[in-house]
Amino acid sequence: MALPPILAERLRIPVIGSPLFIISGPELVIAQCKAGIVGSFPALNARPASQLDEWLAQITEELADWDRKNPDRPSAPFAMNQIVHKTNDRLEHDVEMAVKYKVPVTITSLGAREDVNQAIHSYGGVVLHDVINDRFARKAVEKGADGLIPVAAGAGGHAGHLSPFALVQELREWFDGPIALSGSIANGAAILGAQAMGADLAYIGSAFIATKEANAQQGYKDMIVASSGDDIVYSNLFTGVHGNYLRPSIEAAGLDPDNLPQSDPSKMSFGSGGNQKAKAWKDIWGCGQGIGAIKDIPSAGDMIDRLAAEYEAAKAALAAKTSLTRGSALAMAAE
Repeated sequence: MALPPILAERLRIPVIGSPLFIISGPELVIAQCKAGIVGSFPALNARPASQLDEWLAQITEELADWDRKNPDRPSAPFAMNQIVHKTNDRLEHDVEMAVKYKVPVTITSLGAREDVNQAIHSYGGVVLHDVINDRFARKAVEKGADGLIPVAAGAGGHAGHLSPFALVQELREWFDGPIALSGSIANGAAILGAQAMGADLAYIGSAFIATKEANAQQGYKDMIVASSGDDIVYSNLFTGVHGNYLRPSIEAAGLDPDNLPQSDPSKMSFGSGGNQKAKAWKDIWGCGQGIGAIKDIPSAGDMIDRLAAEYEAAKAALAAKTSLTRGSALAMAAE
């Protein structure tokens, strides 16, 4: 199945900027969309709930104005993330806001509900659901999700433990809809690699934390630049759900990253984990294993320019290797 037109025709490169809890706001989303990738944010970032109306108005108005002034390079669509979990008492309100503003793409997490999907479909919106395994993926599609976001090992924040090769391979055995792969993607070659293994889009988060528009502490951004994949710790202590976090932020909270206890998954929290004084996202900083590619803190637009150049270079290099291999094979056959 082909990508929906809104994703196939309006993207400069096949990338979705993932919704970053606390960090993604209108400034980052608008910059991402203007530069040609899907910009997204969690609905819960708008606090209080009434602020969500203001954010959606700002995003839709500024992108519409950009499109009027730049008909030759219109903005990419934006997305809003909905936490579909019983602990989210704002879900109904936030879905109503999505319908009011006809949010082009909705990303659902931590649960799948038919009524939410139907609400988004009522105005022609697209629903992508993030999953960590094949079982959850099948449930999401059965309940009406249009596409899947396999969150593989190495992804920032809440993440699964399966290799992206294994996860995409299993999904493609039965699902021919849109797939946006998440997990350690931080340069243009990795975007092409995601497509080569069967995904349609790359889902990039951690790289955008270290951009000027991101609503993250400067220390957080600096830590990403200074860190590598070896500095990522996988634990469920902080929210009750397994995720990847920066080792130096765990150490700064007075904890031993190599001896973290297990948390009770039934006590899932979007703030602190159990009685821990250090709060996930605020004090314990989520991040993916791909950050070794991040060397500075550019604007989101400059980051996307870089990704686009790397992506085109990777495609050219692959084409050259393919041509060379084909030429060698033909030469051998002629001998």
